[in-house]
Amino acid sequence: MTDMEKVKIHGVPETMMQTLFARTILLDQMVGAFLEEHPDATVVNIACGLDTRVYRLDNGQVRWYNLDLPEVIDIRRRFLNEHGRISMIAKSAMDESWAAEIEDPTGEVLVVIEGLVMYLTEADIKKILFIICSRFEHTEIIMEIMNPFIMRHMKEKSIEPSKARFTWGLKSGKELESMVSGLTWVKDVSLVEGMKELYPVYKLLGWIQPVKNLSNKLVILRK
Repeated sequence: MTDMEKVKIHGVPETMMQTLFARTILLDQMVGAFLEEHPDATVVNIACGLDTRVYRLDNGQVRWYNLDLPEVIDIRRRFLNEHGRISMIAKSAMDESWAAEIEDPTGEVLVVIEGLVMYLTEADIKKILFIICSRFEHTEIIMEIMNPFIMRHMKEKSIEPSKARFTWGLKSGKELESMVSGLTWVKDVSLVEGMKELYPVYKLLGWIQPVKNLSNKLVILRK
């Protein structure tokens, strides 16, 4: 039995747990690589929830902002005391005022958006990207996207109590280039790459194109 198989979260289906672990593995690697290249950069973690990535990757220099809705940040504050280099912003990602709270907009900025955009509309996503591109001069964005086929046909039991539903998807992040002027698509990274580190069988399944195409992807964009 693997360490991942020993972990059980009440009410969370195993398939979703696998996705969460795969996404965490990849994002830790990608954010870590960015900070190796830009150790004094700024990271904005949109829709942070109770995410603790900053504590795994803090290099003593990075400025890290955890952003989420006020009610979510209220819960986060009960468990975490964040200020100074690591701080919280209690606002919607569609509220333009959050960007003004980020210091040194001319420096290197990484924006991470995971587990969010599949619940929004295209207009919402365009607005978030516009806010980011309007505020920051040098930005890299890592955004999780869902395939439209999965969006239409998959029902995730873990979100049923909140009545949330998947509303938006893309086959490739390259389509995001046309949303906001100045954005350049770099690449898509399938969550299959993270699954390979959890289950060896995915080293074979990863060669099957439909498996890679239907999996959620982490898109890298740059301005």
